[in-house]
Amino acid sequence: MKVKIHTLFQYLLETTEADPEAIVGFSLSQSPKLGEFIEALDPELPLDWNGKSFRGLPALRSHVLRETGLEGICDPDDVLITAGAAEANYLAIMQLLEPDDEIIIETPGWPQAEVLAKAVGSRIRHLVRRDDEGWKFPMDQLSDLVNERTKIIFVTNPNNPTGQRFSEAELDELVNQARRVGAWLIVDEVYAGLEWEGSRSPSIAGLYERGITTGSVSKALGLQGLRTGWLICRNRDLVMDAVILRENSSEIMNVMGEVIAEVAMRPDRYGAAIKKAREDGLANLAKLDSFVLEEPKLSWVRPRAGLIGLARLNADIDGDEFAKRLLTSPYKTFLLPGSAYGQPQHIRIGVGGGEEVNLQLGLSRVSSLLKTLD
Repeated sequence: MKVKIHTLFQYLLETTEADPEAIVGFSLSQSPKLGEFIEALDPELPLDWNGKSFRGLPALRSHVLRETGLEGICDPDDVLITAGAAEANYLAIMQLLEPDDEIIIETPGWPQAEVLAKAVGSRIRHLVRRDDEGWKFPMDQLSDLVNERTKIIFVTNPNNPTGQRFSEAELDELVNQARRVGAWLIVDEVYAGLEWEGSRSPSIAGLYERGITTGSVSKALGLQGLRTGWLICRNRDLVMDAVILRENSSEIMNVMGEVIAEVAMRPDRYGAAIKKAREDGLANLAKLDSFVLEEPKLSWVRPRAGLIGLARLNADIDGDEFAKRLLTSPYKTFLLPGSAYGQPQHIRIGVGGGEEVNLQLGLSRVSSLLKTLD
């Protein structure tokens, strides 16, 4: 098995040292500083994992169940704390998927599942969201694709990168389609908690016995550097399989990451942090929405949740060339081309990062570059 690089990661690697003056499309909330947690940390904390649960700190797992709405539905031992949602997805997919299996993946969507499925040699079936249809999930396609060889259905909710959401009726139908063939249903919920309309969607682990919820503190709380996330599933064999694979990859636990994440997810802190992330996100979303509406060479479907969206370039240039030119002088502004999600005529724009990303400056430079195009 050889894991090949994905376009998204390739672009990030190529631009790591670009040192932009502004970022348009930052994918997480403004990150807190370590000093905000110092008073809550025990200076006598041993920096090893002896005597700790292999599944993660019990208090942290309890917080996760509370914030995902799974208290009383799932038990703490249904939760495995992982190195971000990416590791949670990895552990589930790599323990479940075999070469003779099929996996159903939405596009555009988070590309990790496709990278891993290609490495395994499994057959990949795509569900295609279209911007001219509001990026809605093509449920009719799903019913046509699901068959006895379907092992996994992998989706994101809210969708990464379009910011669209499943209704409760759609989630129920996802479960129905997975259950009729006994498929596993993995829902990456890293942007849950940042809904711009309506309440948080129910987590899939509470709706389906083979539902796997993955998430993290990276996006909504801006704590990406902690590398702390989770996998939730009521199937204890699946969770134990994930524990076993984790023991042979990243091993047991990231003590400092889990301790700080536990502090961040205490009810009083979490509520205040999410409130601020929502207020900041909504304020920037209003600016971004107005910007797109006023730019004749851009159009988009406004995100309903999360911090990013895809905008179509209505000009004789693709997203890759636009992003590369924007990163050079005099613009020096970073954004991600839509090719990272299989959408070459789009660019990824968004509202995260707080004041540090200089969003308004970045938008002015996007506008300047657009004015030079035919």
